[in-house]
Amino acid sequence: MGCFARSKEGASGVSIYTRSRRPLRRIPIAQPVRTRLINESIIHYSCESFYDRTDGRSPRITSIAIRNVGAGNTDSFSIHQVAERDGLELKEIPSSYDALEIRMLDEFGEYVRSHAAFQWLHWNMRDANYGFAAIEHRHRVLKGTPTLVPEDSRTDLANLLIEIYGAGYVGHPRLTRLLELNRIAAPGFLSGAEEATAFEQGDYVRLHQSTLRKVDAIQNLLIRTWDGTLRTSARRRDIYGMTLGGIVESMTDHWLFKLFGAIAILASIIGAVALAF
Repeated sequence: MGCFARSKEGASGVSIYTRSRRPLRRIPIAQPVRTRLINESIIHYSCESFYDRTDGRSPRITSIAIRNVGAGNTDSFSIHQVAERDGLELKEIPSSYDALEIRMLDEFGEYVRSHAAFQWLHWNMRDANYGFAAIEHRHRVLKGTPTLVPEDSRTDLANLLIEIYGAGYVGHPRLTRLLELNRIAAPGFLSGAEEATAFEQGDYVRLHQSTLRKVDAIQNLLIRTWDGTLRTSARRRDIYGMTLGGIVESMTDHWLFKLFGAIAILASIIGAVALAF
């Protein structure tokens, strides 16, 4: 199965992602990596559980985190921060939730407008249950005016990894299992069930910390995917496919092939030097 990564352009107009059968590689150009990635961002958010909802009400959003990959900093928007600015205690948030939430979403919308050149990388934020559409809908429910993130500016890393490594590259839940497989420590990372419990308990600070941790973790996975060091359970045939071209590329990309190539080059150099004398 070949890799297909949508073409992106960084601050200097340089393609960030490219087509390859192999994991994403850094593009050999002169500009520093940070310069090329200055407009690449990672977004994640936490919300009320969207499972087993019988009243038809959209889940409330608690926090949104945005990691600027190039600059290395994270901006965030959260219910408890808005409440703190108003002098409210955590226990007072539920009674004022809608008013606090729309202000948080207004601030997020202003951020999106002021970063129109950003490319948005995310993990499974792709539908009305959980995703950009869910944020937009929630903002409208609260009588706000959402700022839309263009679809061609979004890249789903979760889907991209399936296209690179195949659907069986890691077990479910994929994000958690992938972090474990790559030994990436993520203190404060909450599972979906843990986030639902935290919301019910009004533990908004813990939810915010989990969201921050997840954008860091996703960036770590992105970098490892890019430089080809990401550990997965995928077999080589899942990555390269069983076509003639895929088999050839699999062979030429194997470390033994590269080793033999290096030995052959070294032998030819030694032979040339011996002939010279």
